[in-house]
Amino acid sequence: MGKVKIRELRGKSKSDLTKEVDDLKQELSALRVAKVTGGAANKLSKIKVVRKSIARVLTVIHQTQRENLRKFYQGKKYKPKDLRYKKTRAMRRRLTAHEQGLKTAKTMKKERAFPVRRYAVKL
Repeated sequence: MGKVKIRELRGKSKSDLTKEVDDLKQELSALRVAKVTGGAANKLSKIKVVRKSIARVLTVIHQTQRENLRKFYQGKKYKPKDLRYKKTRAMRRRLTAHEQGLKTAKTMKKERAFPVRRYAVKL
């Protein structure tokens, strides 16, 4: 089958990609049998190429799946944890800008009762 190019895989549908993975796995099992029975050196070196090709196809499948999920959850209030931005634990727990601006009832009452004094100063 040979080395698989990722740019060729991006345009294919998921069913085509899964079929391609099955074909590559079939080829890999045949190569492993050839390895046990004492096959040619070119078949042994091809095992690595086929394994990497399987990984490429699976990577494209997972990337397109995640991309579609991101589109689906875009603009929604809640997202699955694996689609949220990671940042750091402290940043995720930090108050939002809205929460920081909120004042308690006691503080608001105090500000109304004792407003900031303004002085007319001559220069």
